Amino acid sequence: MATGRDIQLTQHRGEYLVAAELCRLGYLATTFTGNVPDIDIVAVNDKLQARPLQVKAIKSGTWQFNAKKFFDVDCDGKTQEVRKRRLEYPELKYVLVDLRAEPVPDFYILDMRRLRDMIFKRYKKNLEKHDGRRPKAPESTHTIVTRDMVKRYKDNWDCIFE
Repeated sequence: MATGRDIQLTQHRGEYLVAAELCRLGYLATTFTGNVPDIDIVAVNDKLQARPLQVKAIKSGTWQFNAKKFFDVDCDGKTQEVRKRRLEYPELKYVLVDLRAEPVPDFYILDMRRLRDMIFKRYKKNLEKHDGRRPKAPESTHTIVTRDMVKRYKDNWDCIFE
């Protein structure tokens, strides 16, 4: 089981590797090391346009999320109902980092809306399969993102400044 220190090291490695890759691609990048909610890095292009980025890094398994960050989840203690809601920052870019490929990690870059839509689809399908119940923990809103779900966004750096 990962300790708090292990989790922090994984997250910091991910952020610094994303910042380094952005610099390699010709962007300026600065990290906030967990001190700004929802923003881990700000990238700046040669036109001085700035874009905030959220980084999620893993060294094994899948990326872990709370579904409530992306959509509404109503639970009566036994069953859940989900519905999409307006996202506050739908264009916020997420960089999902797979550290297992180090020394050159894999990067998957997509916006919050696309990430929400794929998580919602998977989450809702799983609920429908089990008649609205989470089999092991009915009130849990834990969800995952797999590499297969995001493979089309691998090295999608151009989307940051679209």
